[in-house]
Amino acid sequence: MKNLRRKTLAAASVVALGVGLAATGGLAPAAAAGPDTTFLVLAPQGGKTDKAAARVAAAKGTVVASYDQIGVLVVRSTNPDFATQVAGAGVESVASTAGLGTALDEGETVEVSAEEVANATGDPTKEPMYGQQWDMNMIHVPQAHAVNSGSSNVVVGVLDSGISSSHPDLATQIAKDKSVSCIGGVTDTTEAAWNPTNSDHGTHVAGTIAAAVNGIGVTGIAPGVKVAAVKVVNNDGFIYPEAAVCGFLWAADHGMQLTNNSYFIDPWELNCRNDARQRPVWQAVQRAIRYSQSKGVLNVASAGNSNYDLAHKNTDYDSPNNLPEGQDPTPRVDLNSACLDLPAEAPGVVTVSAVGPTGQKSYYSSYGQGVIDVTAPGGDSRFRTQGARSTSTDTILSTIGRLDAQGNMVNGWGYKQGTSMSGPHATGVAALALSAHPGMTPGQLSAFLERSAVAQSCPAGVYDPVPNWPVPVPPATWPHNIGPSYCSGGERNGFYGAGMVDAFNVVK
Repeated sequence: MKNLRRKTLAAASVVALGVGLAATGGLAPAAAAGPDTTFLVLAPQGGKTDKAAARVAAAKGTVVASYDQIGVLVVRSTNPDFATQVAGAGVESVASTAGLGTALDEGETVEVSAEEVANATGDPTKEPMYGQQWDMNMIHVPQAHAVNSGSSNVVVGVLDSGISSSHPDLATQIAKDKSVSCIGGVTDTTEAAWNPTNSDHGTHVAGTIAAAVNGIGVTGIAPGVKVAAVKVVNNDGFIYPEAAVCGFLWAADHGMQLTNNSYFIDPWELNCRNDARQRPVWQAVQRAIRYSQSKGVLNVASAGNSNYDLAHKNTDYDSPNNLPEGQDPTPRVDLNSACLDLPAEAPGVVTVSAVGPTGQKSYYSSYGQGVIDVTAPGGDSRFRTQGARSTSTDTILSTIGRLDAQGNMVNGWGYKQGTSMSGPHATGVAALALSAHPGMTPGQLSAFLERSAVAQSCPAGVYDPVPNWPVPVPPATWPHNIGPSYCSGGERNGFYGAGMVDAFNVVK
């Protein structure tokens, strides 16, 4: 069963191959050609990639992207024995990324009709649909805008499915010269490449961060800043490790101070660095994140929609997520402290849980003492109605845009919910903070975001917001782990971290 964060749009059935390599001898005889497969080849940390590149060529591989900054090569090869034959001096590890495409936290979009747009009754001094943006009031965005609505010197990288460059609420907000597609781990800066295709997710995220105040539609948290599309989601709705690595490095090398990340790496919800299949991917992503931090980037990530206690990992019910449709995974019980949700649990990343309009943890939001840094509005359409669907009073309204069947970009506005929506609220507040207090390092900005948050206490006793949920849970629609959860900690706790992000507190 797949949940909101793991909704599979297309399934890959190739088994992933990861190999930790010691220096070994010569190459074996060539085998018959296999499928064209992508690999991540890692040189030793801090070393150069020239020896690794030579090994790649000898093993009949082609380097399609070289990230010398972190010692990672993206390679394609039809040699079925490539992973074994590339072993040697200058190569630390290698992993095939076939089958490692990970499902975007897509969720469902409830679109706003043309009639609803025409009849919007927001405050005329703000935006027509502002009246439906309960989330902005919750984190005191109007008060913040009276002081500071963001600086164009701040650029936020949206690592996602692309941003519609023709959307009327975003057309002036995009740093086109810094936008890119990283699909396949290879950069493409053409505008068509980084625009969305069949997913409106990235455009929704971008609108929450920076939709313009222009008398049209909605407002973003930091309309004065710029967003850059860093497209890491392919047309099938998957994020492959090489795309994520490319995205982090692109943001680092192109002057971005923040990135927003609403996905996880690997088909495993928890990536275990002590697993030979997963270690090379874990290493590559960790290197990319560390490099971005060294270049002044603060990375913000969603906690996930599995109602899972990330501080007490024991069983993974939902991995791998790339099984054939209708086939459920066998629960995985070999978890330990080496298993992390990437990028959310990478050191230095700001991890964000979600709340609904009542301010309590959204039923789906993952949590964990020492894991969650802050919380933010993500929506909770089932919290107050316990099974009856609603939209404007419970979920997040923002911009949407995607191609129709004829290849035309269709722009509009729509409602979504998930930690994919809470993450950009925290990112937007961080962008305001950096606008008001330029020059902060990633560590200083992260600490300031937490200090300025409004502390929220744990709910008393067992937390079960939907005790009357119908059984069975509809498959592939809602989280597997619906049910009670337990909050631990005091002023800083497992549900809300340091508390609710607050836009006014970071600019006043």
